[in-house]
This record gives sequence, C-alpha cells and structure tokens, in this order.
Amino acid sequence: MTGDGAALGRVTGLVLAAGGSRRLGRPKQLLPYAGGTLLDATLATARRCGFGQLLVTLGGAAEQVEETVDLSGTEVVRNPSYGEGCSSSIAAALPAVHDSAHGVALLLGDQPTVRPADVAALVAVAAHRPIGVTAYDDGIGHPFWLGRELFGELATLHGDKGVWKLVDRAGDDLAVHRAAGPVPPDVDTWADYERLVGGAREAR
Repeated sequence: MTGDGAALGRVTGLVLAAGGSRRLGRPKQLLPYAGGTLLDATLATARRCGFGQLLVTLGGAAEQVEETVDLSGTEVVRNPSYGEGCSSSIAAALPAVHDSAHGVALLLGDQPTVRPADVAALVAVAAHRPIGVTAYDDGIGHPFWLGRELFGELATLHGDKGVWKLVDRAGDDLAVHRAAGPVPPDVDTWADYERLVGGAREAR
C-alpha cells in the first residue's frame, strides 16, 4: 500500500474501462502491455493504491475483457450506455460506491503509468474538497478526486468532458496536487499505443 492507508481505505477507486475503442479499431483494454493487457496494468496500479473499494466499469468488449483480464479484487459495473461517453460510466458506478466512502479517485483504464504515490497525495490534499485534480508539468490529468457532495450532480452529467466542466467552474473549491513529470499517456489511437509501449521499453 502506498501513502496514507487509513485515508485511502475510506476512498473508492473507480477505473473507467468501458470505452468502445472506436478510434483504435480494436479493444484497447486487451492490447498487450507489460506482460499482460493494458487494463491488467492499470488495475495492478489501482490495487497498489490500497483503496477501500475498487470499481471498474466495462462496456465495449465487456465479455472479452471479463474472460481475459484479471479482475480480482475489483467490483465490475457494466455500463450499457458506454457509447454516450465517460460521464455515463461514472453515473453507472455511483450506486455501487460504498456508503462509507468519502469520495472517488477517478482513474482511466488506458492510463497504466499513473503513480500510486500521486493518488495518495491527491487524496491527502482533496479529501475535504468536492473536487480535485493532478497538475503535471505540462497540464492537468488524472487521477481526479470526486467528493461525495458531488455525486448528485455527477449522476446527471453527459459526454466525455462532463467532469472537466465541473473542474473548469470549481474555482476556489478545486484542490490541486502538483505532480512531477508529464501527464501520463493514455491510448486513443495506434500511435498513442506505440508511444506508450516505446516509453515502457525505454524505462527498463
């Protein structure tokens, strides 16, 4: 476990992995990465955080993902409306969040190089705020913090950028954890995937 185990024990980790991979043309959750799949690597990172609960949303290629990916230690939430964007996955997951959770740490299923230490640090600075983000050297990225007081509004959001709209209008309510290095790469296209794999090779 990384960071403040007590604090993270009162947090639900939510990994968004329901996308249909339209731009890539094949399920990105199942792309080979680090000896397993891309989603395997992201879930391994999420498990290392020591969340009290870990949810993962599935939609596109859900059956293949469940057959292939190690989902142990997670609770799977199926999102039949995954084509409507990330906000639909957040809304689908909210009813499954433990009543004892103070909020949700939001992670992307195609972003395996997020550091557990940054998740813990974000929770430390944001746990008493409604919303928080991670500020890397080149911009804002995940993990995000979504406090329980936002759940009602989160359930009504639409599209891929719904949470970003909440960030944009948060003002002084926005908590920020400053993390070293660039925003961790995610995978939307084949070129993105090749860059991610190339970066992993260089880091060895």
